[in-house]
Amino acid sequence: MSVHMRPEEIEAESFRIIESEVGPHKWSAQQWPIVRRVIHTSADFDYANSMYISEGAIDSGIAAIKAGCGIVTDTTMIISGMGKERLKPFGVQVSCFVADPQVKKDARAQLITRSIVAMRKGGRDPKNGIFVIGNAPTALFELIRLIREERLVPKLIVALPVGFVGAAESKEALKELAREYPKLPIITNTGRKGGSNVAAAVMNAILIQAGS
Repeated sequence: MSVHMRPEEIEAESFRIIESEVGPHKWSAQQWPIVRRVIHTSADFDYANSMYISEGAIDSGIAAIKAGCGIVTDTTMIISGMGKERLKPFGVQVSCFVADPQVKKDARAQLITRSIVAMRKGGRDPKNGIFVIGNAPTALFELIRLIREERLVPKLIVALPVGFVGAAESKEALKELAREYPKLPIITNTGRKGGSNVAAAVMNAILIQAGS
């Protein structure tokens, strides 16, 4: 590798290597750029098989972004990882409420995680419609509850919580919800892997499609 390669050349070469190592795959022309960018971000080829993208999820997400729909995340790391220049043309507001003082106070009083209260706060604002989770399974479980019990209707859910306690289970619960609500637009994966960087990668891939 030349140290003089430009960033876009490094990305292109990375994509070429990914294409070569993955070979034939099941993903559509619209889905593959998302899966490929996840692999590029994580250097983990397991995502070529473990990702799950529901029918219509990408189109729903693109439409929501173009309409300026607000994005709620469970970590500020996701916000940091999303391309600001890609967001700017759409006037999209991205919010994370985990550090909100009232969220902290309510979580302490109710003996629940801040991630749960933060999802409730994000879900109450009708301007928000895209929910991106890369860390906390409790945030995803709460989002599922909001959909089932409080009739929240997301435009897109990107759910890639990571870890050993509840991460895999929360994603399976989301897929079960999607079987109950076949039009629910979700992008997730199977198993413990995930993370804020991976969730941000999914959103960046969708933003690129929205801006193309």
